[in-house]
Amino acid sequence: MESMIRIKWFEEVDSTNNELLRYIRDYDNLSVIAAVSQTAGRGQRGNRWLSKPGDNLTFSMLLRPQGLPVREVMALTCLATLAVRDTLRDEGVPAVIKWPNDIYVGKKKICGMLVENGLDGTDIDWSVIGIGINLNQTEFPGELLNPTSLKRLTGRSYELEPFLEKVCREIEKLLPELESVEGRNGLREAYERDLFQKDIAASYRDLSTGEEFTGILRGITPEGLVRIEAEGLERTFGFKEVGYIL
Repeated sequence: MESMIRIKWFEEVDSTNNELLRYIRDYDNLSVIAAVSQTAGRGQRGNRWLSKPGDNLTFSMLLRPQGLPVREVMALTCLATLAVRDTLRDEGVPAVIKWPNDIYVGKKKICGMLVENGLDGTDIDWSVIGIGINLNQTEFPGELLNPTSLKRLTGRSYELEPFLEKVCREIEKLLPELESVEGRNGLREAYERDLFQKDIAASYRDLSTGEEFTGILRGITPEGLVRIEAEGLERTFGFKEVGYIL
């Protein structure tokens, strides 16, 4: 069966998310922009995404989901993280999901994502999902605290285009789950099962107060808030409200 995903490669862009957003009206559902080099890659929390040109996979996908309520937008993150996790596991790497949308191996980061959405009333009109996967880079800037790459883990080198096609196939497998409440619930449950540090005591920081505490990550709410049990009580946190102490 022919893939519905169409990939367009650039030698260099400022960021693949920016490129899609600039011309979003010109791109169809499931369009993918990929770049050998990004001059101004963006990550979560306003951070730069640092990646050695030609070594790693940097791309963005445009999704135009039909009838996806804003309150269930987390389903898009679940889909993307599960697809990358599955691709890495096919390479023999025991990847897990670090809430909300990083992929870790052990306590090291191999993939990050930036999800940007447009609304149409109470539904999601479009979503641009930017993904950066460390494939071949083995030396990283000191400002990156805990990076790793597929080559570091396996000793093998990877070609960018075939690897992107593998990730896209995994995304395509999961796309039908977005079409129903049951499917979206299934994505969330699968995401929860493989959360980094789930059900173990670990250190966290409340970013609103600076308080450090020991808690047990139990899962997420349907809206995507993380649930952490501390001192017998369950607390929920949104993005930028809690940090991991690794």
